[in-house]
Amino acid sequence: MHDSQRLRHILALGLPIIGGMLSQSLINLVDAAMVGPLGATALAGVGIGSYANFVAIALVMGLGASVQAMVARRHGEGRIQEAAIPLNAGLLVAVLCGVPIALIGSIAAPQIVSWLSEDPAVQAIARDYFTWRVLAVAAVGLSFAFRGYWNGSHNPGPYLRILLGMHALNVLLSYGLIHGRLGLPALGAAGAGLGTCLALYAGALVYLWQTWRSGRSRGFLKAWPDRFTLQTLLRLSLPNSLQQVLFACGVALLFRIIGQIGSAELAVAHVLINLALLLILPGVGLGMAATTLVGHSLGAGQIEQAWRWGWDVVKVASVVLVLLGAPFWLMPGWILGLFVSDPTLIALGLWPLRLTGVAMVLDAAALVFSQALLGAGASRSVMVVTLGVQWLVLLPLAWLIGPVLGHGLLAIWTLYMLQRGLSSALFIGLWQRRQWARLSL
Repeated sequence: MHDSQRLRHILALGLPIIGGMLSQSLINLVDAAMVGPLGATALAGVGIGSYANFVAIALVMGLGASVQAMVARRHGEGRIQEAAIPLNAGLLVAVLCGVPIALIGSIAAPQIVSWLSEDPAVQAIARDYFTWRVLAVAAVGLSFAFRGYWNGSHNPGPYLRILLGMHALNVLLSYGLIHGRLGLPALGAAGAGLGTCLALYAGALVYLWQTWRSGRSRGFLKAWPDRFTLQTLLRLSLPNSLQQVLFACGVALLFRIIGQIGSAELAVAHVLINLALLLILPGVGLGMAATTLVGHSLGAGQIEQAWRWGWDVVKVASVVLVLLGAPFWLMPGWILGLFVSDPTLIALGLWPLRLTGVAMVLDAAALVFSQALLGAGASRSVMVVTLGVQWLVLLPLAWLIGPVLGHGLLAIWTLYMLQRGLSSALFIGLWQRRQWARLSL
């Protein structure tokens, strides 16, 4: 396959996934934009609720990559009639894990948000927002499993179309419930959480209907998943989910560290982190394309092709991140003004946002190779690198630089960008060693 053909193949698979990943990021950004006019307290409360919810959904986030890796491997092996069997297992695990997480999270909401903020007004908003968001954990788990199936099948289009419709519904419901429009009650910041919860469950139901129509010939919901499939799914999912949980806890802890500097920094950090995630997600989407491409190649016994796909996707991701990062350093004030109106808050976020736009290209290799390694089944290696850099480097140094030495948000944000470059270097080393080629799924 020529280089131009490989590029078209990457883009044909990756662009719909990128669209889906970007639209997912809009959940928190839409909530932040609509809640922003309510004031810094409301914005900080929604921020804390979002990160508490990030920890909760992280417990089921590993399902997407695991289902995708298994489905892609079956396609590569020519076992198309069994391609939906991993999805069955993923849906079962999503329900069995998601329902208890939702119940425990909603009951423990006051204790959870009190750990993240000492401000009673912020706690009250965060508690109500988080309670609604955590009730949708099962729906998130189901959506991740469906995403893994469609992406692993080399057909992300249906997933993207449903996802875009779900987010459009989220905008309408959240807007109406926040401000009391469209005949809905005015619930303030809590309305954003309820609107998102309802939209997520609606999306899960549409995913179920769409997959039922086209996936029955591939084993969708025809039988309970066998023991081997469940064991393989759990072997891949548990390290990935543990990584996501600890990573989410690390983000929440970073948020708390920044909050010790000041409430203004906390409000700005919420916007910055969500904008950084928006910029990261195209790289993650291309990485998920690498998951499928690597899985297909390994299933067909083409190890050299799998290795090449990883590097080809990194090159594309680097170019994409440079282009998408340009507005962040060219017009940071305008972008921040979409979320906050206080000139002090905008001034506080200008240089961190510029830094995000310039430095995010350092993240390309980490974003792609972490997903490609998941496609090869190396979930433990991904977990060790991701958590090691975050918990042994970023968080201790952020605490030292910020609350202890008294430096501000810019110093912590600079450290955050540098640790992403370190992650990329470590993932490049893992990819070049090729030990992932000997793993079986």
